[in-house]
Amino acid sequence: MAPHRARRRRTRPSGRRTLLHTVVACAVLVGGTAAGAVYVKAQAHDRGGLVSSSSAPPGTSSSASAASSSPSQEASVEPVADRDALLAKEMKALTLEDGAEVSVAVSDIASGESAAYGEGAFDTASIVKVDILAALLLQAQDADRHLTATEKTYATAMITNSDNASASALWDIIGQADGLDAANERFGLTATAGGDRALWGLTQTTAADQLTLLQQVFGDDSKLSKASRAYLQGLMGEIAADQHWGVSAAADGTGWALKNGWLARSSTGLWDINSIGRVTVDGDEYLVATLSNGNTTKTKGISVVEAAAKAAVAAFGSA
Repeated sequence: MAPHRARRRRTRPSGRRTLLHTVVACAVLVGGTAAGAVYVKAQAHDRGGLVSSSSAPPGTSSSASAASSSPSQEASVEPVADRDALLAKEMKALTLEDGAEVSVAVSDIASGESAAYGEGAFDTASIVKVDILAALLLQAQDADRHLTATEKTYATAMITNSDNASASALWDIIGQADGLDAANERFGLTATAGGDRALWGLTQTTAADQLTLLQQVFGDDSKLSKASRAYLQGLMGEIAADQHWGVSAAADGTGWALKNGWLARSSTGLWDINSIGRVTVDGDEYLVATLSNGNTTKTKGISVVEAAAKAAVAAFGSA
């Protein structure tokens, strides 16, 4: 075992102004009507607001008669894209083997807008190594210390080469499942449970929880310090060449940082194939977590998670 961009739309006043001049005998009546409506739409990460206003200058009249005007207000509400629905639509194109399952979650880093598909729990396999190192870094922060030279050696091998012996060593240092679960509670993971005893690869998680973990690693609002985040990000950007697959398939060029996991279950012979990380597409950055199980071969599983990663990014480019 190796192991919503919320779009800001420029607003423009809309309205009509009509000036009617009517001359009857010696009386001159000048009337003016104006109606304007301004539609402003602003959406933050977790809230949306609609503000509309209208204005109309008063009408003028001669001493002979007065003209009245009624302002009109126009507002058009443009619906916010339903990213979950768009992602579900993109995922329909995936072909899964009988009995295989896949789940994916994605977030636009700039806007914080996110989407998810599938809610099941999956074995982490080696993607848990990101979580193990994050827990170690958090514990080191709490103790106001730096990682030791030995811990750094383990961390480098564990992330860049997916070395299992190094993962086992750090798993013991953090306190195994108890240490992982305690860190995850602070990170905001709510559906992840550390594997029993030495079985770190059988930690259970969801795509949504892995997205939360990625936000701790790559986001500013994190329990990890800036230095800790930079360290972990750097290692995820130096993955060995034979592991350049997974969410990186959705990136354009080399703009990615990731950790993959793969595990053939001894009881069934079927493969868990997972991939988590950050990708850059057309200058935009996304966090993507895709998990799968029930694959008959590693190669087929890789195709599934890569297709899911592409679908996740496409859900943000389709609206």
